[in-house]
Amino acid sequence: MEKKWKKNLWTIIGVLAGNLILAFTVSAFMVPHGIIMGGATGMGLTISHYFPIDLSLIIFIVNAILFVLGAVVLGKKFALTTIISTFVYPTFLSVVRQIPGVADMTDNIMLATIYGGALLGLGIGLIVRVGASTGGTDILALVFNKWFHIPVAALLYVVDFTVLGMQVFFSNSEQILYGILALILTTIVLNRVMLMGQSQIQLFIITELYEEVKEKMLKEIDAGVTMVHIETGYGKKQQQGVLCVIPKRKLYSVKELVQMVDPKAFITITQINEVRGRGFTLERRYGEES
Repeated sequence: MEKKWKKNLWTIIGVLAGNLILAFTVSAFMVPHGIIMGGATGMGLTISHYFPIDLSLIIFIVNAILFVLGAVVLGKKFALTTIISTFVYPTFLSVVRQIPGVADMTDNIMLATIYGGALLGLGIGLIVRVGASTGGTDILALVFNKWFHIPVAALLYVVDFTVLGMQVFFSNSEQILYGILALILTTIVLNRVMLMGQSQIQLFIITELYEEVKEKMLKEIDAGVTMVHIETGYGKKQQQGVLCVIPKRKLYSVKELVQMVDPKAFITITQINEVRGRGFTLERRYGEES
């Protein structure tokens, strides 16, 4: 029960922090320089250009309509994971835009694009990483996916570029180009945030002296190992490979140890972005086989 409560708390914190970053980014970098955007914000910018209505109010109305559509078509579970972003983001946006000087952070549009794209990726990444949704036009993609069974990824691109295209008619060429650059940066940072975690090094060691390597890894390096059954390609010999995940600081010691046991050992070294489970996010139980 306590674990579930903590998970829900971190979800709420992640969604609130992500939406606050989004609101600040839009207010400080995107809107002041007229950089085109996708999503509900882009729809809001388009409508506010033609009608003298507050941007925060437009986004609130757009989000509310899309939220109702999503709740009806996609069900209660979807509604619960989306409701916070749907109504908190326009509220945060309205508050942040009232902060004195927030729209005057920089008069350099390239600087605004770089910071804007990076921070948008960070904000969206924090929300998606905790299993929530940013709502907005993402809902349209999910609804069309359910109705027409078109891949969500393709629909997201179609929706975003449609919203970007709506802003082309009142934006100059530089604003359009900077908007595309911001979208690329957002995607790059979003992917990095999604994979952000306890980065470690994974080694796969192939040697005929695998038992000796295993024992030394367990006793001298204090690293968990997994033995993988393999067959050599040329000689078709049955043996075992040693698979282990270690902190970066132990990499030199492991390489030295393996070379000492078998100078001809074949080693592959890979950086992995996140590790979960016993020995890393859970305590190691000594006496059990790794």
